[in-house]
Amino acid sequence: MTEVSRGAGPPEVGPLRRWVLGARPRTLAAAVVPVAVGTAVGRLGAPGGIVWWRAACAAVVALGVQVATNYANDYSDGVRGTDEGRVGPLRLTSSGLARPSQVRMAALIAFGVSGAAGLALAASVGWWLLAVGLACFLAGWLYTGGPKPYGYLGLGELFVLVFFGLVATAGSAYVQHGRLGWLALAASVPVGLLAVALLEANNLRDVAGDAGAGKRTLAVRLGPARARWLYLGVVAVGLGSVGLAGWQHPPALVALAAVPLAWRPCRTVASGAEGRALLPVLADTGRLQLALGVLLMAGILA
Repeated sequence: MTEVSRGAGPPEVGPLRRWVLGARPRTLAAAVVPVAVGTAVGRLGAPGGIVWWRAACAAVVALGVQVATNYANDYSDGVRGTDEGRVGPLRLTSSGLARPSQVRMAALIAFGVSGAAGLALAASVGWWLLAVGLACFLAGWLYTGGPKPYGYLGLGELFVLVFFGLVATAGSAYVQHGRLGWLALAASVPVGLLAVALLEANNLRDVAGDAGAGKRTLAVRLGPARARWLYLGVVAVGLGSVGLAGWQHPPALVALAAVPLAWRPCRTVASGAEGRALLPVLADTGRLQLALGVLLMAGILA
């Protein structure tokens, strides 16, 4: 992953690759997993099987919101100067690879693509879904944007748990056949908590830079030592909460086969690693969430 040192000029990155990196592909499991799991739940016991075009639209909505939020975060943190001297992966605005107006436009385009797919779902399932979509867009933009970004207040974890856990998982189940049961809610818990672990891996890595820039994430508020315990606790509870889905549908317990993938990122965090040494944790956590999602989907469909 290309890095940018403070005071260095823009790195040599191709025009397409810069936008791919700016979309933060390592975070996209947080969008794919809830749709896959929710679609499997929506299929369970329903006549006619999976409505594939609705599943595809739900995936576009989730991925669009995730990418748009990433670009919006890049733009807002960049113009605030929060990303100066950060140790994480490349950011378009702070690195000078793109003008702030270009990054803002990329966020709006991603929101627009997501909105178009959401409009198709709303026309088929119910117009009230537009209100849910609008809430997702506002939450994505206001995470680090607006006069009082809630990501700077330590509330980012709550946003991720609600929108990339409950809303995305249960919503993907509902748009299949217009039904919402306990299994959809139960499955949203491990999905949402491992998405929170992704965010916490990012925030723990950046805790020193965020503190210096006045970005009061939950990791900054807790301090590095307690933030490590937060990451470890979220992963542990997230994996343990697979039991909720298993209680509703026992084959879902196969998702616990993903547990060994938690060893490496948890060991790195528990070792006291800081800054760049925490860079692999985000990718490892993404792989853990993806594996759990695939196994949970398979168990639900079994």
